[in-house]
Amino acid sequence: MVPQHTAHFGLAVLLLASTAPAEAGIFGKYFDCYGKLAPGTERAAEPEAQGATDPALAPLDGRRRPGLRGPNLPEPITQENPGAVPLPRADNFPKDHVPIPDRWRLVETLGVVKSRWSDPYNQNTLKGDRPLCGTHDKFFQLTAISDTVVEPRSFPTPVGVQTTEQPGNNDVFGRQHSTVFAQTFILGAALTKGSTAFKPPDYELRTAIAFQINHVDVAERRVLLVEPTRPSRRTDVFVGVQELFYDKHLRNVSDRFDFDSVRIGIQPFSSDFRGFLFQDNQPGIRFFGTRDNNRLQYNLAAFVRLEKDTNSGLNDITSLRDDWVFVANVYRQDLPLPGLTSQLSVTYNRNRERDSIEVDTNGFPVRPALIGDLRPREYDVVYLGYNVDGRIGRVNLTASASYAMGNNRNNIFTSRPSRIRSFFFAAEPSIDWGWTRVRLSGLYASGDGNPYDDVENGYDAIFENPQFAGADTSYWIRQVIPFAGGGRAIGLNGRNGILNSLRSSKEQGQSNFNNPGTVLLGAGADFDVLPELRLTVNANHLWFAKTDIIQALRVEGSIPKSIGTDLSLASIYRPHFNQNLVFRLSGALFDPAAGFNDLFANSPRNNRYYSVLFNAVLSY
Repeated sequence: MVPQHTAHFGLAVLLLASTAPAEAGIFGKYFDCYGKLAPGTERAAEPEAQGATDPALAPLDGRRRPGLRGPNLPEPITQENPGAVPLPRADNFPKDHVPIPDRWRLVETLGVVKSRWSDPYNQNTLKGDRPLCGTHDKFFQLTAISDTVVEPRSFPTPVGVQTTEQPGNNDVFGRQHSTVFAQTFILGAALTKGSTAFKPPDYELRTAIAFQINHVDVAERRVLLVEPTRPSRRTDVFVGVQELFYDKHLRNVSDRFDFDSVRIGIQPFSSDFRGFLFQDNQPGIRFFGTRDNNRLQYNLAAFVRLEKDTNSGLNDITSLRDDWVFVANVYRQDLPLPGLTSQLSVTYNRNRERDSIEVDTNGFPVRPALIGDLRPREYDVVYLGYNVDGRIGRVNLTASASYAMGNNRNNIFTSRPSRIRSFFFAAEPSIDWGWTRVRLSGLYASGDGNPYDDVENGYDAIFENPQFAGADTSYWIRQVIPFAGGGRAIGLNGRNGILNSLRSSKEQGQSNFNNPGTVLLGAGADFDVLPELRLTVNANHLWFAKTDIIQALRVEGSIPKSIGTDLSLASIYRPHFNQNLVFRLSGALFDPAAGFNDLFANSPRNNRYYSVLFNAVLSY
């Protein structure tokens, strides 16, 4: 039903109905899927309805009733229970509504809009605005994305043991400048059945394939490729499957469309609001649904992790890891206060890669990591988490707390089994004043204070991708700081990660709970200077929670905890006020403190590090 007073469509329909002959079929019954009159559908005007004795129900001379298939009105309904309230008469209903057999194609039938398959902004069948031809509830959505990244940067670059780009250079750390270019094309398609505007779809089949070409140029050899004879430049191409799942609606459990569904295949999943613990696209099975008018949601999921391509980070569907993630969580709105959503979660990571050795495509060992006793290992870790997101009055709040407990079969310092006991907390409150949002950021991830006991107290995630403290516009979150082993063997942190976990790789390495931990305090602000332009500034300072682990690895008696200050400025421009065209330009500066300078010596003229990021996302 189309309200006449909301879009003027009803008036146009009535005018056309009063001037067009009856055989024109103006309400779409005789029109094809593209709004054109179907050939051979002309027919004579329908005779007046028979049996309509009430003048209010009888059609006017020369008219037919829109939407009625036959010439006769249905038989009148008789009331069989005396004393009951009678059913409403036809003339009791609002007269400013007109029945429309195909509401999706009404505007095109009236000539208001002429759609084109290549137009991503107006009504288009290829992007799911209306059902497929010949159906009334099956929608097809085609997605095409171009993601371009250009990133000049600098970081402490180790000089290779065997060779260097500068003969006679005997320094431990060489020139620090490098450049990254990455072009990713993503093609996705989805077939959905159901009226999803007010209820879950009956089923959904979705796939997304990503193709990336990347080029990296660094200043020293043996940073990108293990062979000392290979140049300090690398170009790589990879195709990965990022989504391939089937979503089936199992049942509705209330008249408000609370539901139970199941999703099977490679699918996106985030274990918390900000991606602190596990946020990835992995194959698995997930049961999910809602209760109490959507105020309570739940997830029960099991994922097995795919191997990642070394240079692109995309899924390699030809190789599965013996690494499982099981998740159970529940969300409750307006708990503990109205406006806040609370989440309780239990996440179990089962790793059984003790009998495997993995070398990445560049020739660097990633499992086991080149740290400690160099022996393969396996572990079981359970994460107990509480997360909250929402607002308290005018204050927006996101917070996450997690406690990790489990067992590691091989401590990298003692070669003995050890217990895992570590914790994590992060919070980001913010407040809005007109077009400005000001926020504070705080994070604490526990560190291990004794590498030689049988308890590992350093906190590590499964696969982090934090949307926090400036996210990937931050220098510390965006860049990998090499720690040991020629630059690529061990990173102090991980790309698009915030934790000092001392892993070989976030994508291909194992979690490591023998780490120094992380402390962050920061402040930032967002300025919506124009509806299509946002500016963001962030300032963060970082510390090690404990330095005992890195003192043992570097054989140093004392290393300060202060890491440094991370300053960043970013702009996001959306020329059409939507996500079809998004351009981002950011710059970050890292000013090292005493702890960082103790680990990474550099020349006085290069005592600060930078990161510039240009990102253009074009979507259809």
